[in-house]
Amino acid sequence: MISLAGRDIMHGWGKFLLTGVGLGLLIGVTLSMAGVYRGMVDDAQALLDNSGADLWVVQKDTLGPYAEPSSLPEDTKRPIRAMRGVDRAAGVTYLTMQIAHAGSDVRVMVVGVDMTRAGEPGQPTHIIAGRHIVHSHYEAVADVKTGFAIGDIVKVRRNDYRIVGLTSRMVSSGGDPMLFLTLKDAQQAQFQKDSDAIIQQRARTEASPTLNPPGNPAVATAVNAAQTGNTNVNAILVTLAQGADADSVAADIRRWQRTTVYTHAQMQEILVEKLIANSARQIGMFLVILAIVSAAIVAFMIYTMTIGKIREIAVLKLIGTRNRTISWMILQQALGLGLIGFVVGKIAATLWAPFFPKYILLLPSDSLLGFAIVMIICTLASFLAIQAALKVDPAEAIGG
Repeated sequence: MISLAGRDIMHGWGKFLLTGVGLGLLIGVTLSMAGVYRGMVDDAQALLDNSGADLWVVQKDTLGPYAEPSSLPEDTKRPIRAMRGVDRAAGVTYLTMQIAHAGSDVRVMVVGVDMTRAGEPGQPTHIIAGRHIVHSHYEAVADVKTGFAIGDIVKVRRNDYRIVGLTSRMVSSGGDPMLFLTLKDAQQAQFQKDSDAIIQQRARTEASPTLNPPGNPAVATAVNAAQTGNTNVNAILVTLAQGADADSVAADIRRWQRTTVYTHAQMQEILVEKLIANSARQIGMFLVILAIVSAAIVAFMIYTMTIGKIREIAVLKLIGTRNRTISWMILQQALGLGLIGFVVGKIAATLWAPFFPKYILLLPSDSLLGFAIVMIICTLASFLAIQAALKVDPAEAIGG
């Protein structure tokens, strides 16, 4: 049996293929927008999983350390370590900043972690090149997304650090790659004042009779030392002993340490539903708009493609071709256009995803849903074109 749709497509295959490619690029943009949202959620999940923590102990009544500023004394970890159900507890600092490298600025999250013992929560995982930090100062481990290489020297605040290791998929909730330092180095970078501020503070201390009492200069010296150094951390990361209940241990820490404690599920909720909620809603609005625009363009393409061969349809009617055959021909062409468009869109989204500054995650489930939506839109659009084709008067069409 001769396929009218196939013969018609082969007759004008160039135009049909270009139409499918144009539709495919639009579908590729839509898939990429969905991938941006998936990538944001995956970045947040990677941040939590890579921390190795079961509990996050933060400043009381804050959503820290990722959603809000949080500051705790570093020695808070000592009583927490002694509590029942706790395996390990380590302080960690987070600081997002720009670092100059190779003539450009790289936005990174500087993470300060305890490197005194292997396996402490917060330490970098997935080392793909080089080694872990083994010296107390001036070594760093970077995510490959920073563009740093082993042996590179990067400047963080006033000090230079040598890159000794590279990791993969160690990113912040916003997708910024991480740069790991020892906790002491990171505390200095985050909390230490610059030279001018230190001089001004010392002058204020010396001018205060309370902080610099006459005949007792040791008081001013002690005050200056306390104001210059800072041993705070942004959070205490806690891992639980085997079989320990996270909610129970978290309740004990809240009670005895007067802090706020989040479990893995609670911190995930904060990241997804609070920190990236506005971005997710924006992406959702773009997806809705793109879907509406895509549907309108698909309907216009199929309708124009059908009206463009109105004379051929009129001839088919004159030679006795049934309406059902003509309708099936239009539906086949519409579905073929949708199939080409989806394949081109999926390939395009996969090819350009690595070049986006943010991580794009294309899930098979999203692709299947997108394919189903494209086919439904093409089917509905073909019904509109079929209605227009069946109303054609052969005599008027040929005569015109």
